[in-house]
Amino acid sequence: MRQISSMLQGLARSMSLGKERKEAEEGHGTVLRSSGTLWGEGSETFAAVCSRRGEKGTNQDTSIVWEGYGCQDDTIFCGVFDGHGQWGHYVAKAVRESLPQSLLCRWQEAVALTSLIDGEKKLSDCQFDLLKQSYLAAAAAVDEELRRNRRLDAVNSGCTALSIVKQGELMVIANVGDSRAVLATTSDDGDVTAVQLTVDFKPDLPQEKARIMQCKGRVHCLGDEPGVHRVWLPDREAPGLAMSRAFGDYCVKDCGVISAPEVTQRRVTARDQFVILATDGVWDVLSNEEAVRIVAATPDREKAAKRLVECAVRGWRRKRRGIAVDDCSAVCLFFHSPAS
Repeated sequence: MRQISSMLQGLARSMSLGKERKEAEEGHGTVLRSSGTLWGEGSETFAAVCSRRGEKGTNQDTSIVWEGYGCQDDTIFCGVFDGHGQWGHYVAKAVRESLPQSLLCRWQEAVALTSLIDGEKKLSDCQFDLLKQSYLAAAAAVDEELRRNRRLDAVNSGCTALSIVKQGELMVIANVGDSRAVLATTSDDGDVTAVQLTVDFKPDLPQEKARIMQCKGRVHCLGDEPGVHRVWLPDREAPGLAMSRAFGDYCVKDCGVISAPEVTQRRVTARDQFVILATDGVWDVLSNEEAVRIVAATPDREKAAKRLVECAVRGWRRKRRGIAVDDCSAVCLFFHSPAS
């Protein structure tokens, strides 16, 4: 009940700022858009962020951590965005700026409407449903906004988007593309174990491939890339997209590539220690278990994301010799204070 009241109070404050409120809203919280750390005011959460450019040119990864999301002390938004194509770094930054704002606007409107109709009791029963529908609507709006943006060419460029909203014990995860969220939790025997929270949306997944083929798209590997499935137009060998969901990439949007996120939830318990959000540059060379062990074994939480990314870079050079190191980015969100 306290969380619902907090949300309604935050809604009232943010709505009073008017429609043109992007910068003002962020004034009610703290936003981190680069490598660094962020303590959560009013909660025990702590976020460590690191991004490192690979060997392919411009770093197309970006991230955001917004503490006090929606003017609520116990709510945090975290996201990682991985661009691809010639203008992917611009697309990733555009989605990073638009998605949290678009989601917040729709979420607050849904909360206000539900509370007016059914009261706080009903509202407490449908927190996840409201966030899920708000996420789906926000993703569709952001993708359409990109399509109409005349200053940004997203026809052959795009980005993935993985984000979470944590409010109190509720954590809602939304994934578009092949970045991944992995939870570290304590097992019955006291060991720290990894739980994958998202699906890597690659084109060869049965349900993804079926949708793409139904839309006349093609999915196959190149001869020199065995095991790397890509999406191709019906009549030519382009664009070779290595994921089945993305923002932008309008050249294949009619061929089954979608921007709709898969939205799931988890209730954080006392056993859950932290969650890792990372781009595919990390997961291409580290397993879930390896990543969790690396973060858990880092005594200084402020260095957790940096150490994870450094291990991923070394993994590229050791396991994939002769292949350019990919951009690697990670957000490590800890749930409890070190003493708890």
